[in-house]
Amino acid sequence: MYDVAVRKRVLIVEEIFHEGGPVAATPLKRAAIVAIVKNPFAGRYVEEISPYMKDLEPLGLSMAKELVDALGGKDKVQSYGKGAIVGTAGELEHGALWHVPGGYAMRELLGDAKAMVASTKKVGGPGTKLDVPMTHINASYVRSHFDAFEVGVTDAPRADEIAFILVMATGGRIHERVGGLKASDVKGEDGLR
Repeated sequence: MYDVAVRKRVLIVEEIFHEGGPVAATPLKRAAIVAIVKNPFAGRYVEEISPYMKDLEPLGLSMAKELVDALGGKDKVQSYGKGAIVGTAGELEHGALWHVPGGYAMRELLGDAKAMVASTKKVGGPGTKLDVPMTHINASYVRSHFDAFEVGVTDAPRADEIAFILVMATGGRIHERVGGLKASDVKGEDGLR
């Protein structure tokens, strides 16, 4: 069992009224939360790292809950994504530890969302930004919800830290109009359509 030592958390909430077109009747809200955590594997190779995922589960749940609350409740959330930025004394695989605790936390809080949680990760220093991909929570083929949220923290991650990230939104792009499966037509059976 590893200690999950959080140095700081950052919550970002955007409210988008338009993207150059008409003002939306209901603004789109997008939110990202970042936890800056000490990397217990920094500076050395450790063969068995997967038990750390279990240690990260409470963090994932508390971060997901904060996002849901920031967006006005789980019935408002339509899209999500996750990511990690690993400090330079770590390795990309350390960011992959976020797949289960980050993804399942959001799906659990949203009532067993069906779609896979889109994800990305990279290694970088303080101020590194990450474009976190987002998709519809129940159907990955909803084109209007293909999006990304650029997230970064000025002083993180330090070399021995990981920035774990979750993102959610209340809808798709504000002026979506490129066709494809509509959110209103989602069956939610297989996570795709």
